[in-house]
Amino acid sequence: MGFTDAIRTCFRKYATFSGRAARPEFWWFALFCFLGSIAAGIVDSALFGTGSFQTHTGPGRYGFEAHDNGPLGALFALATFLPSLAAGWRRMHDTGRSGLYLLYPFIVMVGISMYVFLAGGFPYMGGGGPELTGLAGVILGLAVLVLILSPFLVLWWLTRPSQPFPNEYGPNPSEVSP
Repeated sequence: MGFTDAIRTCFRKYATFSGRAARPEFWWFALFCFLGSIAAGIVDSALFGTGSFQTHTGPGRYGFEAHDNGPLGALFALATFLPSLAAGWRRMHDTGRSGLYLLYPFIVMVGISMYVFLAGGFPYMGGGGPELTGLAGVILGLAVLVLILSPFLVLWWLTRPSQPFPNEYGPNPSEVSP
């Protein structure tokens, strides 16, 4: 599957969370979303002066940063959010995992937020609650470690090869004719 076929497939399956998506379909669409976001930022900057593409240099600051805070960038993000989520969901199915695995970082973040909320918040953040020490501090520390590692785990799962035979989510997309 090529670049244009992947884009066409992902938009045709705009909100389809069932079935499987092969690696090329997902990663070509991810590249399209990345390049489209940069292009929308450049056009926003030219037309509205809102989007920007900046380079950072100086002590300890190297790299680039893209901002899509203009109307075209927001529309592009809105138009590609659901198909991106659906393609990732189907990609997880292709590796034999539930699509919920794609949401692990978000689930961990919500869990940490609920834990801190129920524990009364951090005193140094104006919460006035008890300090999270002892077992509570250890649990929170482990949860933060999982939060840091979970995006890398999801990324690793997204790069895994397809299961060669049909699985519970459907036939192998490489073996199905379009």
